[in-house]
Amino acid sequence: MSSLTVPPALSSPRDDAILLHKAFKGFGCDKNTVINILAHRDSTQRAYIKHEYRTMYHEDLNHRLSSELTGNTKKALLLWTHDPPTRDATIVREALTGPNIIDLRAATEVICSRTSTQIMQFKQVYFQMFGSYLEHDIELQASGDHKNLLLAYVATPRYEGLDFDRYMVDKDAKALYKAGEKRLGTDERKFIEIFSGRSSVHLNAVSAAYHNMYGTSLKKAVKKETSGLFEHGLVTILQCAEHPGRYFAKVLHKSMKGLGTDDSTLVRVIVSRAEIDLQYIKAEYQKKYGKSLGDAVKSETSGNYRGFLLAIIGPSH
Repeated sequence: MSSLTVPPALSSPRDDAILLHKAFKGFGCDKNTVINILAHRDSTQRAYIKHEYRTMYHEDLNHRLSSELTGNTKKALLLWTHDPPTRDATIVREALTGPNIIDLRAATEVICSRTSTQIMQFKQVYFQMFGSYLEHDIELQASGDHKNLLLAYVATPRYEGLDFDRYMVDKDAKALYKAGEKRLGTDERKFIEIFSGRSSVHLNAVSAAYHNMYGTSLKKAVKKETSGLFEHGLVTILQCAEHPGRYFAKVLHKSMKGLGTDDSTLVRVIVSRAEIDLQYIKAEYQKKYGKSLGDAVKSETSGNYRGFLLAIIGPSH
């Protein structure tokens, strides 16, 4: 469920484009106007605004935003103006190739939390934008079981419906036990085969069956049998099958915990989940940490950056 609040009486994309152009003119940028418009328009509306802006002013809106904004405000708003496949492609490309640092953890989170359809869409955009296949960049940067998991996950079509086969669920639960806790060493290929090839509903049922059969959670078994980025990928797939809201609430809490804030994670998760399930993430955050997500973000950020994130997070109630 989206957290986005769109005004009931909405101005036209053309009027929004004119107001944005005015906000850019003169000395300094009227960032409040930019945020008030873009943070309260959905993905389709933002696409229309970008089209109108280019038509009227012969300039790409993102290029103008890039020249007018700085720091985390710039990063967050530029990601926000993209449609979801372009945003995912941009995040993963930057995580896999830099230019600053290679962040395989971020790339893994995005890839392993997306549906088969979402991955197919952003793979196409990835090649169109960067002239490189996603699989090629994964091959270059990842290694071992982690690489094999990512390559399998981006290549395998998965069913996205609500039905599952109880016989196959029990069979997979037994196969995972046999591949992990039952034996000395781990059969990583079996974990990759099941985690990359099964639907979210099926994997959720496998997790419940595993607990019923062996008295321990599948997540604990994964953490016991694997490590590093391979473990991170498997746990991401499993937790997003079981409860994505709870998973991302934990990711957000971790990004704001301790000394300093992991702004890259904070922006990535809030911006990419705002029109999907941020409302559920907010509810899980409140339930687990006894504090609203908005209040947590407010205490860790400042200025226009804070204003923009709070605008797309929406009210706490």
